[in-house]
Amino acid sequence: MTVDSSAARKRSAAGKAGTTGSKTGSAGTKSGAAGAKRTTSTTRAPRAGAKKSTEPQLVQLLTPEGKRVKNAEYDSYVAGITPEDLRGLYRDMVLTRRFDAEATALQRQGELGLWASLLGQEAAQIGSGRATREDDYVFPTYREHGVAWCRDVDPTNLLGMFRGVNNGGWDPNSNNFHLYTIVIGSQTLHATGYAMGVAKDGADSAVIAYFGDGASSQGDVAESFTFSAVYNAPVVFFCQNNQWAISEPTEKQTRVPLYQRAQGYGFPGVRVDGNDVLACLAVTRWALERARNGEGPTLVEAFTYRMGAHTTSDDPSRYRGDEERQAWEAKDPILRLRRYLEASNHADEGFFEELEAESEALGKRVREAVRAMPDPDHFAIFENVYADGHALVDEERAQFAAYQASFADAEGGH
Repeated sequence: MTVDSSAARKRSAAGKAGTTGSKTGSAGTKSGAAGAKRTTSTTRAPRAGAKKSTEPQLVQLLTPEGKRVKNAEYDSYVAGITPEDLRGLYRDMVLTRRFDAEATALQRQGELGLWASLLGQEAAQIGSGRATREDDYVFPTYREHGVAWCRDVDPTNLLGMFRGVNNGGWDPNSNNFHLYTIVIGSQTLHATGYAMGVAKDGADSAVIAYFGDGASSQGDVAESFTFSAVYNAPVVFFCQNNQWAISEPTEKQTRVPLYQRAQGYGFPGVRVDGNDVLACLAVTRWALERARNGEGPTLVEAFTYRMGAHTTSDDPSRYRGDEERQAWEAKDPILRLRRYLEASNHADEGFFEELEAESEALGKRVREAVRAMPDPDHFAIFENVYADGHALVDEERAQFAAYQASFADAEGGH
């Protein structure tokens, strides 16, 4: 049995500001004690006789119309943001969207085998990505192109796996950004184990794991929640709830809002407007700070929307209507920040024109880089199985070599 959460979804998407947990003292409070208060208030049971709210709370700092709204709980985490910072966030989202559109086009042209678009999720990824420190470690799925951008991974390196010329394309230790994970939900286990190691090392850093609403139904995610809570691991679970697990809507997977699942494991959960880059930045900063202060894990549910297909092999028109997409287009993350920049006189037309030119240059660079990628050595795969070799791998290599040679023999016979 499932509970239809469409009414709650509409209320959340309407842009009402909300807070999660108790109010902090001063506006600038970022101490561990403040984080502890939030932990207590978020996981505490309602008072006896108190009326239970059925409306999910939503942290929002910037409305779809581009208006800044106050939030006593999280304003302090973006209090020092400057107009230059805001323009930087806007630039990040625009260029990430441009890269994503180019990759989609390249797949349609046969240059990539597959592509998982992030269209509509730019604010969730850029806001959370910019909240991380250099020494934090990120475990992505296969859609975190915006987070990769924030971690200074060259976007062209993301495309090798989708073109089939490598198994990743970058050194995870160079940017503390793990390779993309195709297996749904498994990266949350990797992140939890890594975070447990960070805690044992006594390092002043945190770990963040990305996954989607569909992955939240995986046993790996549940196990990650259990282990991280028991061992008080410094990890943030960042769930991008884009409403659809391929063709299954969220209400067919859960009877409660996803962020509330954290309560059962004993750590706080927060739902943030995933199309609000400021709110995503603030909430993720808070969650990462909790982790660094030794206060354990946090679940952040970024309430957003997948504007395009699940991947380029998917046809969303078969399971959802145009009116749903149109409703979310009105809450576009890039458009709302542009409205705020223009209304606040933080950016002029020259800025937007220069960014458009930079965007086109990025698209051109991506196209050229993909088409110039060399074919991989057919036998390289056998070199990365065992460090010291293995008899069975040697046998398989020989069989593959004979198979490859058979094509040459056939061509010579003609």
